[in-house]
Amino acid sequence: MNLEQVLDTLKDSPRFMQCVTEWREIPPREAVLEDFPSRIDDRLQKVLRTRGIEKLYSHQRTALDRLEDGQDIVIITPTASGKTLCYNLPVLNTLLSDRDARALYLFPTKALSQDQVAELHGLITALGEDIRTYTYDGDTPSSARKAIRHSGHIVVTNPDMLHTGILPHHTKWIKLFEKLRYIVIDELHHYRGVFGSHVANVFRRLQRLCEFYNSSPQFICCSATIANPEELAEKIIGKPVSLVSNNGAPAGKKHFVLYNPPVVNRELGIRRSVVSESSRLAQKFLDRDIQTIVFGRSRLRVEILVTYLKEAVRKMHKSDRLIRGYRGGYLPNERREIEHGLRDGEIMAVVSTNALELGIDIGELDVSVMAGYPGTVASSWQQAGRAGRRNKVSAAFLLASSAPIDQYLINHTDYFFAQPPENGVIDPNNLIILMSHIKCAAFELPFRDGESFGVDTIADLLAYLEEHRVLRHADGRWYYTADTYPAEEVSLRSASPENVVIIDVTKNASVIGEIDLQAAPLTVYEGAIYIHESRQYEIERFDFEHQKAYGRQVDVDYYTDAESKTEIKVLDVAAHSNLAHGAKAHGEVSVTTLPVMYKKIKFHTHENIGSGRIHLPEQEMHTTSYWIDFRPDSLENAGLTEGDLGGGLKALSNVLVNVVPIYIMCDPNDIRSVSMVRCPFSQLPTIFIYDNYPGGVGYSQKIFRMHDMLLEIARELLTGCACESGCPSCAGPALEIGETGKKSALKLLDILMAEAAL
Repeated sequence: MNLEQVLDTLKDSPRFMQCVTEWREIPPREAVLEDFPSRIDDRLQKVLRTRGIEKLYSHQRTALDRLEDGQDIVIITPTASGKTLCYNLPVLNTLLSDRDARALYLFPTKALSQDQVAELHGLITALGEDIRTYTYDGDTPSSARKAIRHSGHIVVTNPDMLHTGILPHHTKWIKLFEKLRYIVIDELHHYRGVFGSHVANVFRRLQRLCEFYNSSPQFICCSATIANPEELAEKIIGKPVSLVSNNGAPAGKKHFVLYNPPVVNRELGIRRSVVSESSRLAQKFLDRDIQTIVFGRSRLRVEILVTYLKEAVRKMHKSDRLIRGYRGGYLPNERREIEHGLRDGEIMAVVSTNALELGIDIGELDVSVMAGYPGTVASSWQQAGRAGRRNKVSAAFLLASSAPIDQYLINHTDYFFAQPPENGVIDPNNLIILMSHIKCAAFELPFRDGESFGVDTIADLLAYLEEHRVLRHADGRWYYTADTYPAEEVSLRSASPENVVIIDVTKNASVIGEIDLQAAPLTVYEGAIYIHESRQYEIERFDFEHQKAYGRQVDVDYYTDAESKTEIKVLDVAAHSNLAHGAKAHGEVSVTTLPVMYKKIKFHTHENIGSGRIHLPEQEMHTTSYWIDFRPDSLENAGLTEGDLGGGLKALSNVLVNVVPIYIMCDPNDIRSVSMVRCPFSQLPTIFIYDNYPGGVGYSQKIFRMHDMLLEIARELLTGCACESGCPSCAGPALEIGETGKKSALKLLDILMAEAAL
C-alpha cells in the first residue's frame, strides 16, 4: 500500500475524520526556468548539466543578477527549492577566475555545516579544480587548522566558532579577511531571539575586521518563510538587502492535515494525549514501510515517542533499530549515524526535536507528523517541508496538544493557512548582549574615539568598561586590558556557555549525552529518569558544582516530570501607563526559580504513581517583563471576591502567555508568566509575562505595545472553549485554577477590555 492509499483509508475512517479540522491539498507546482547567465564559467555549466541541471530556477537567476549588481541579498523560498545553488554558483564562479578570493559559509549548527560541505565537495571534485573547502568547527583537529587558515578558499563554520575561534584570532586569518568576497548565512530565520541578537553583534565584529583589512564582502542570506526577511537580515548584518522571493522550484502535491485528538472527558475538557495519537498515526505509515519523521516539542516528548514506536515495531516483528531519536544532547557521532541511516533508507522513522527542522540532508521522506504545534507558523511549514521532494506526493500532519495555543490554531485553520508567518524578533542592542560583544570587539581591535558599533555612540559604555578596568583609554583609542578571554565567557545560545555531562555508571563510566546548564536542574536531578533513545537511566547523583550527572540503566514503566516555584521582583520601570483598572508596564525584573518536586508518570496511562523532592539551589536571573496591575475597586465592581482572585489571575496569565507566541516569533519557552494576588512592588494583584533569558530579548516591550490585541485573542480563546470551569485547552485545568478560575479570568478580561474600549 503506497502513501496515497494509506491517506485514502484515513479519509474513509469516520473516527479519524471527526477529529480533522482541516484537510488541505496543496497542488503540485511546475518549475519556472531561466537560462544560465553568459558570465557563468563554461566549466561550471558543464558540471551542472552532467547533474541534470540544464537551466536555473527563476529565483536562482534573480539571485545571480542581484549579486552581479553588487547588492547584498536575502533569498526566501521553501524547503528543497535549490537555495544552495544561489550561493555555491556565484562563489565557485568567482573562484574559477580569481583563485585568491575567499568565501565564508555560516550555518547555525555543525551538523548542517558538514552536510553542506559534502554537496560542495561533490561539485568541486566534478570540476577537477584546486578549490579548497574546509569545515572549521570544534571537531577540526589542531593539526589541520593552520592549513585551513592559510589555504582555505571556502571556510565553512558556525556562528559559535566564528565568535570564539576566528574573530579573536584574526591575525592568523589575514588571507581570509583581506580577500573575503562572500559571506553566506544559511537558515537566517534560525537567528532570532537571544541567539539572533548575539549573532548580529558577531557580524558587527566581523565587518569591523573586514574594514580593518580593506575588504568589503557581499552577503548572501537564505531563509525559510518569515514575515520580515528583509528587516531581520538588515538587523543581523547591519546593511540594506535586496529580497529574492520569486520561487521557481517545482513541488509535488502535499496533503496538510490539522488534527485535534478526541475529547475523552468533556466535563473537564481533557483530550487524548497528543503523544499517544502521534504514535498511533506514525504506526500506520510504518506498518506500510513509509518513511516518516515525527517532531516533538521537547526532549522528553521525543524520548517517550521513541519508546512507544520501538515497542510498536517490535510487535510488528521488525527491528527496533528502524526507529531512532534525534535531538540536542546526543553525541555527534550518534547524530551522523542517524542522518546517514535516513539517507540510505535503513531507518524508517526518526523522532526529533526541531534539530532536524533545518536543512540537513536526510533524504526524501514521505510523511511529517508534528506532535504538537511547533511554536510558530514558520516552524510548522519548515517541519512539514521535511517530507516531500520535487514531484513526489507527501503528507504533513499537525496534531494539537491540549495547550491553549495549539487549540486556538487548530480551531482557526484559516489563520494558520492564511496568516503570513511570524516576525523574526531580535534585539542586538540589548545592553547585556551589546556590552559582552563590545568587550570581544575591543579584544580583537582597539576602538577609536567616536567609533560606532551598531548604535550611534558607545562612548558611555566604553567609559563604563574603563571604570571597571576592562579597557584603558590612551591616544584616542580604547584598549582591552583585562586578563580574561572575553569570547569564551559569552555563549551565543543560552544563559550559560556550559553543559552538564551525563555519565552512565552501569558498567564502565561512559558519557552518553549532555544538557545545557540552565535546563539541567529540571531534567537530571537525583531520582530523575533520563531517557536516551528509549534507554532509561535513573540519575543517582547530580554534581551541580562540577556539572556532571551520574545515571544507572534501569527498566521502569514511568518517566519523571519536575516542578519549580518562581518569584519575581521589579527592579526598574521602563514604561508605565495608568489605566482605569490599574496599570500596564514593562521594565527590568529579577526572577528566582527553585526546583521543588518531581512526579513519576506512568507510560501510556499518564497516571501519577509517585513523587519526590528536589534538593538543588535556586537560580536567579535578571530579565525584562511586561505586567498588569489591577486596582481593588475595579475588582470589587466586577464582583470578584478575594477567594476567586488567585485562580482568576492564574487562569488569565495562562491564557496570555499562550497567545503571545502567535503574534511574536518566539518559542513558547522563550516567555514565562507569574501571577500574584499581592505584588510586593505595587501592593496590587499583578500578572507578569517575562522574557525567559538573562537581560531579556525585547519581547516584553513588544507585548506592552500589543496589549489591546492580546486581550481580544485571550477573550476569544476563553469564550470559544466549551468547558465550564477551565481545561488544559484554555485557562488550565480546574484543579490548577479552581472551580471559578475561568469565570474569574473572564471578569478580569471584562475589566481590561472596558478600559481598552474607552
